[in-house]
Amino acid sequence: MDLIDTHQHLILRDRIGYAWTEEFPILAGDFTREAYAALVAGKGVAGTIFMEAGVDDADYQTEARMVAGMVGTSVGGVPMLGQIASIRPERDAGFDAWLEEAAGLNTVGFRRILHVVPDEVSQTETFRRNLRKIGRAGFAFDLNFLARQLIPIGAALIRACPEQPYILDHCGVPDVAAGAFDDWAKGIDVIAGFDNVVVKFSGITTYCTPGTASVDLLRPYADHLLNRFGPNRMLWGGDWPVVNLGAGLPGWIDMARDLLAGLSADEQYAIGQGTAKRVYGV
Repeated sequence: MDLIDTHQHLILRDRIGYAWTEEFPILAGDFTREAYAALVAGKGVAGTIFMEAGVDDADYQTEARMVAGMVGTSVGGVPMLGQIASIRPERDAGFDAWLEEAAGLNTVGFRRILHVVPDEVSQTETFRRNLRKIGRAGFAFDLNFLARQLIPIGAALIRACPEQPYILDHCGVPDVAAGAFDDWAKGIDVIAGFDNVVVKFSGITTYCTPGTASVDLLRPYADHLLNRFGPNRMLWGGDWPVVNLGAGLPGWIDMARDLLAGLSADEQYAIGQGTAKRVYGV
């Protein structure tokens, strides 16, 4: 099962600020394409899509402009196929200009991280009006919600902007450490009911108690996603270097392969590459 990593971050501190990383000592320093390539050597990663890294607000456009020059190049045998750029739908000022510019920066999708801002941000008409513009421009939108937000915030946004293609990041952020499976599963059941949403099989080891992530622990979550979304509405992501808070990238690749080993070759291809190619157009 060769993989397109739909969630590759980079941390390049000499050019951009990443204040959010300061509370995580394991994320100190830089995380480069060269380091990534060394980690995935021999792991079957066929390419990556860069995911905006939650940079300081003043730097999100600088990040996308910088990454645009990396798309189409290969480091260590791993090509970068496109980027998912950060955007601010809650602001009218400059939104249209940035959407137009970013569309020319090898962008294949957009994201606004919504679990780090007040719940009300995505509930405004400004946000929803601008989100509809993203869809009309032909781009998917990655959703970041905590499990508690899936029904009251996530489903409400999807209903308000039904023509927009969505990717639900990080398996819908289950609180694996707390064993809160049932509440998460109820949210997943609702979100999976929208045909314009796919789910990203990523990030889940980060939500385990440190040192406890395992195939056995995560299997109920993987099986529930497979049951509700199906392989053709799932795609894989590494979430490096944030995944270092969990199993690490090589460990997560191995776990994901084990969790999906019972699927057919076509189903594995869908999660590994096919859905990514369809949704992001790479």
